[in-house]
Order: sequence, then structure tokens, then C-alpha cells
Amino acid sequence: MRTAYSVETVRAAERELMARLPEGALMQRAAAGLAAVCAGLLRKVYGARIVLLVGPGDNGGDALYAGARLARRGAGVTAVPMDPERMHAGGLAALRAAGGRVAQAVPQRADLVLDGLLGIGGRGGLRPAGAALVERIPPGAPVVAVDLPSGVDADSGEVAGPAVRADVTVTFGAYKPGLLIDPGASRAGAVRLVDIGLELPEPEVEALQHADVAGLLPLPTASSDKYRRGVVGIVAGSVQYPGAAVLAVAGALRGGAGAVRYVGPAADAVLARYPETLIGPGRVQAWVVGPGLGEGRAGEVAELLAQDVPVLVDADGLRGLDAAALRARTAETLLTPHAGEAAALLEVPRESVEAGRLGAVRQLARVYGSSVLLKGSTTLVASGGGPVRVNPTGTAWLATAGSGDVLSGLAGSLLAAGLSGADAGAVAAYLHGLAARRAASGAPLLAHEVAAALPDAWRNVRP
Repeated sequence: MRTAYSVETVRAAERELMARLPEGALMQRAAAGLAAVCAGLLRKVYGARIVLLVGPGDNGGDALYAGARLARRGAGVTAVPMDPERMHAGGLAALRAAGGRVAQAVPQRADLVLDGLLGIGGRGGLRPAGAALVERIPPGAPVVAVDLPSGVDADSGEVAGPAVRADVTVTFGAYKPGLLIDPGASRAGAVRLVDIGLELPEPEVEALQHADVAGLLPLPTASSDKYRRGVVGIVAGSVQYPGAAVLAVAGALRGGAGAVRYVGPAADAVLARYPETLIGPGRVQAWVVGPGLGEGRAGEVAELLAQDVPVLVDADGLRGLDAAALRARTAETLLTPHAGEAAALLEVPRESVEAGRLGAVRQLARVYGSSVLLKGSTTLVASGGGPVRVNPTGTAWLATAGSGDVLSGLAGSLLAAGLSGADAGAVAAYLHGLAARRAASGAPLLAHEVAAALPDAWRNVRP
């Protein structure tokens, strides 16, 4: 499990540790780890041209101390301050003692650039002085962000103005939510964690890994039959969108439930593709409602939500949901909106959801009393309590028609197999993203190809 912590939590843990350590020891740990990563990125340290973009706080101090370590190994290190009068005194002295120098302009050539302008306490994007330095980074020079790309909000991933786009981010003590959630995550590059000895409580954000997903996957036993494994009902599709029903059923058939029951106007299309499907009303352990449903079918959604079984609501089913009725449900409810649908549910502009995905998914879970899977470049899953889960798998090729229908069927099948709303959403997103990545292999893919690749993804997670 990859876990991430808020600035407040990290700061508290740092204060507690610093009280037990000699002065400056924590910064030296961070600088040592940072220098080691930088050295590993260079073909050779001796003779390398390294530029430090230095802010006035401890982030700049980390960069200066790391630069001093690299200078002692023969690198030519140049520090360019955002504010020459406010450089970290100890770090500056160490750099100069090691042979590094200070310049007022960014050199035109560099083998590596360290972004030490703003730390995790920075808010609101880079100020003009910092943005001007970033604009002068030599083209093609790899950029290493110190703890966090400057201009990215550590707690949310929001980017409110100019910000650094790093190739590698070296973060200290713990991952920060902004390194895992877009748009910040897309600016962090490869993230390397340096352990500095922090003792941390429950995280605010977590990302499942293969082992976590493997432990949650439903597996049949010798005594299993299709009904004990769960039956998922699919209410999806319409005359206009029969393919949505086919794709939702495709995802559901690959999700671990024992059987899939389809109810709707696209039965012929579903049976033609998947003759394993049960057709017509009957007992189920979970419902999926909404993909391709079209307008004027809110009554069907309300009828399913009135039943005492888990229900996943997607796409057209999300229109006009009654928040109070959802909060009153005792069975699991999983909502799976994209940013536009989330904005409609929250009655806010879409842009505000896209800019603040973490806050939006938490608010949706709170307002609607449900687990919520917010789809997007970073898929997030929130429930009533505990950390928000961020999905680490996927590919930009998933932005294709019908891929969300496959995801809904897959998550609904996991609900029917007995997983909670949060677990079903997180596991489905993980497998869905992994399947897409493996199926695409760097080329465009179709939604039905994602469904077809799910068994391969499943075997990859649990050989």
C-alpha cells in the first residue's frame, strides 16, 4: 500500500522527530537521500553541471545541502536564488565550502536541475520571481523536484498558477496527496520516497498495489456455485445505446460474480454477444444501473435503490438523485461519476471538480452518504470514513467511448461477490486500468478490448 499524508500530519511528525534529533539532522537525512537519487540519474557526477533553483525556506536548504554533497564529488554546482537575501544560511555555507557557486541568472546549459523553490507549505502557484527562473530552465535538462514540484498544492494536487513540471520528484518521509492526484501528479514525474524516520498515523490518501488487490479479489471455493458467488443485475442500455448494455455485461462477466442477469431493452444484443447472461428480473446480490439508460427512466433507478441490496449507479442513472434517500439506505451504494456528472451532483462548475478532485470526491461521499468512484485521469474512491483511495493504474487510451460501462459492470460484479462499495470501486478501477494498459501497449484501444483483457490483468495481480 502506498500511503500519503497531509502537510499538517507530516509537519507534526517532523516536529516530533526533530525534538529527539540533533539540530539539522533531519535536513541532512533529506539532503543525503536527494543527492543519492540525483547521482543515480547522472551518467557520472564528476564534471556534471547541476543547477539549483533555490527558494527561501527549508526546501531551498535541502537543495543547497544536496548540492554541497554533489559538489564534493566533483560536480559543478550553481545555485540560483529566488530571493538572494533569504537563502538558507547553513545550506549556502555548505555549498560554498564544497566549491559550489551562486549566480543571479540560470545557466544556459545543465545536466540536471533541482527545483527547490517551494516546499509542501507553498500555496497558490509560483510567484513571478520563481516562475521567471522556471521559464529559464535549459531545454532538455532533467528536472528533479525537491519534495514536491513547486506550484503544486501538496494536500490536493491542485495547480493554481505557474508550476514546475518535474521528471523526478524526491519526496521526504511520506508521499503527499498532491503527488498522487492530478493535476499535480502529472507534474511530478517518477516519485522517489526517501525515508527520514517519520512516525505517521492513518493516512489521508492511499493507493492499492498488486498485493492489496490480490487480497481483496473474490475467489471460488470447492463448495461454490454460481449463486453463492453472487449474481449481479444489470439495468442498462436503450434503443439508442444498446452497446452500453453489452459492455456493462462484459465487465460484469469478468468481475468474479457467479452469474450476470440483464434487465432492459437490449437483451437480444446482449445474448448475441454473451449467451451466458441470464435475462429478465430475478434475485440478485447487487444491481448496476445507468449505463446508456437514456432519459425518462428515473423511476427504474429509484425502484432499485429502494431494494435492500447494494446498488452501483452510473451515467444516466446519476441524474436527479435524492441525496437524503441515498443517505437513508442501509445497503451499499456506489456512485461512479465522471467530472461533469460530479459537478452536476454538487451543483458546481465542472472546472472546480477537475481542479480539486480530492475535495470533490470527499464532498460527494459526505453529501450522498455513499461510496463514490470519481473517474478521470486520476480515479479516486471515497467512502464515509478512512483514507481516499487513488488508483495508480491506467492509460490515457482509456478515454474512449464505453470504457466506463465496462468499469461499472466490473465494479458491480465485485459488489455482488461481497466486496464493500469502497473495495469494489478501488479493485475495479485497478484491474480496469491495468487491463487497459496491457491491452493498449501504446496504441488506441476499444472498450470491449479492455473487458477482454481483464482475465490477463487478474492473473497478473494474482498469478
